[in-house]
Amino acid sequence: MSPLPSDDRCALLKLARQAITSAVTLQPMPAIPTLLDTRIGSGAFVTLHQQGRLRGCIGLLESPANLAETVARCAALAAKEDPRFNPVTASEIADLEIEISVLSPLRAAKREEVEPGTHGLRVRRGAFSGVLLPQVASRYQWSRERFLEETCHKAGLAADAWRDPETLIEVFTAEIFSETDLPAENRMPAS
Repeated sequence: MSPLPSDDRCALLKLARQAITSAVTLQPMPAIPTLLDTRIGSGAFVTLHQQGRLRGCIGLLESPANLAETVARCAALAAKEDPRFNPVTASEIADLEIEISVLSPLRAAKREEVEPGTHGLRVRRGAFSGVLLPQVASRYQWSRERFLEETCHKAGLAADAWRDPETLIEVFTAEIFSETDLPAENRMPAS
């Protein structure tokens, strides 16, 4: 997966903030800009932080839409539909920090291939599935085993379910960027 150009990163972050504002204020969604990178099928997650704490995160591992449409949709859903949090209010928008993770395609992996901090992880068995982004393992400095256990836990499985040959382990990488990564002159105003 080739890295996104800087202009596309800026455009995606601006679009995510506009989509959040539109969703929260019940206004029409912004027009999707024509980006230089029009990849289709890439998954993406939009993570919202408020004062350093998680405020919402929604994503798609794969998407039939182009990347800009996927980011706009995930941003709006992260603000309004993450079941772990109350919906974002208009007064909170200015305090949100937006982080976008553009995902590579998933691939099956053996447990010894999992690299915490490099790989994101999906663990599946039957109707149970859990996903953790690569930055989660980095943030908590998890070992490979702990990363696998936590992903199983998120899937609603026993912590050691990753050891079962019936459990599918899949990895992906992510290009991660946020508003704080941008030079000050490229940061978007909060509203």
